Amino acid sequence: MPFTIAIDGPAASGKGTIARALAQRFGFLHLDTGLLYRAVGALGGDPVAAARALTPEDLLRPGLRSAEAGQAASQVAAIPEVRAVLVDFQRHFAAQEPGAVLDGRDIGTVICPGAQLKLYVVAADETRAARRAAELGTDPAEMLAQLRERDARDAARATAPLRAAPDAVVLDTTALTIDEAVARAVALVEERLSAQPAP
Repeated sequence: MPFTIAIDGPAASGKGTIARALAQRFGFLHLDTGLLYRAVGALGGDPVAAARALTPEDLLRPGLRSAEAGQAASQVAAIPEVRAVLVDFQRHFAAQEPGAVLDGRDIGTVICPGAQLKLYVVAADETRAARRAAELGTDPAEMLAQLRERDARDAARATAPLRAAPDAVVLDTTALTIDEAVARAVALVEERLSAQPAP
């Protein structure tokens, strides 16, 4: 099985930034799985039908990074049938050579429970709200309320709730710069890669 890195955590914790940096550093493929749900929400109509019809081109739609798209994603992600359709897409992606980095909310617990490295990236609520508000040019207080609402929905859903896998390494980025957070993640990957049996 190709080397797989599963990165989970709440919105604006830094998991996407870390995932992209690791993929670039090690030459692995990268999938922001949240984009799948954002695209399904953006397509509108019946979410299950939208998930079945999803194509890679749909992940390039403009506006998928907006706060509204994030809220829509969280709502469609709570639908078990939508999640079931998208599981195969994600597992197929993870099985590709030379390796893959997937970030989302249930990668280490549901999508890739056998991943060689699982990271659970967290940060203080206020820190996450300030980051996302700066990124989107919105009010931090309003963003804090949105993030907490989304966190509660993601953690409470019956199917694949947001939580750390038992064997995940927790990485708190609250007081870290991007470079510091990436450096810690790189060190963990290098440690796991060095422990891999020779082909």
